[in-house]
Amino acid sequence: MKFSKNFQKAFSFLALLMSFFSSAQDISVHDPVMIKQKDTYYLYCTGKGISVFSSKDLKNWNKEPAIFPEKPLWVNQVVSDFDNHIWAPDISFHNNMYYLYYSVSAFAKNTSAIGVTINTTLDPKDPAYKWVDQGIVIQSIPNRDLWNAIDPNLTFDENNTPWLAFGSFWEGLKMVKLNSDLISIAQPEEWFTIAKRKRTFELADTDPGDGALEAPFVFKKNDYYYQFLSWDLCCRGEKSTYKVVVGRSKKITGPYVDKEGKLLNEGGGTLLIQGNQNWFGAGHNSTYTFDGKDYIVYHAYDAKQKGRPVLQIKQLQWDADLWPVVESLK
Repeated sequence: MKFSKNFQKAFSFLALLMSFFSSAQDISVHDPVMIKQKDTYYLYCTGKGISVFSSKDLKNWNKEPAIFPEKPLWVNQVVSDFDNHIWAPDISFHNNMYYLYYSVSAFAKNTSAIGVTINTTLDPKDPAYKWVDQGIVIQSIPNRDLWNAIDPNLTFDENNTPWLAFGSFWEGLKMVKLNSDLISIAQPEEWFTIAKRKRTFELADTDPGDGALEAPFVFKKNDYYYQFLSWDLCCRGEKSTYKVVVGRSKKITGPYVDKEGKLLNEGGGTLLIQGNQNWFGAGHNSTYTFDGKDYIVYHAYDAKQKGRPVLQIKQLQWDADLWPVVESLK
């Protein structure tokens, strides 16, 4: 069967358009966080200069300019030869400003720091759009610290006091009190371990260890603070074993317990999300309320795409005992 050249061109354009919309609904992300400004959702994730997407409906996503076209000036002091691949951002709106926390690190080392940049708008088309970097909030140094300054999450207690949760491997996930400026640690310092898994004692302090946990996210609901966190291994394609567990506390600083009453800082955690035959693993979540509905946002490694990390957005429900429930991956 023969087609005219014009028909062939039209068919090719249609195929390209369909491909675009398909990929827009199936975007590849790692460590996604989200926020809504007016009628637009903005998603931030690990990537060169921090990757950004926008959407009107949580289904069709448009690529936006990266936050940092060039790496922040202070980064070379922390990580030599840093290539501007920035990890695990966290976005919040407070006092009419947007605060975007982010991680810089050397892989598998706690040569790491969490920085923050601020803006009055998230719309790149707005004339007022300008990210102003505030530099380091907290830094971890090998052989000094048995924690890792990555995977930040800003959260507030019932008195509107700011706390930064963060961490990966080593001696667990931490929470530290911030000043009201949200860019510096409060004095005198207040630190808490909010989750931990057993670490082999004999390992060197510079070793991440075998207590595989990271990426805390604290969500207030039902008069509880729920801590979501990721267990096991990310970033390994078909060998990824990532999963999300949860615990809760009446106090933001803990202690957090799982459904069985086991402390999260003693290895506890109730399984919420895990991989299956179609997904090698799933994790690094964030949790929000948009227009009266609760959502959990995370990435999962697609078995059909050789472990490509794909965005997942699921509505979060709550059982009779006020524990979160989420639809399984299909």
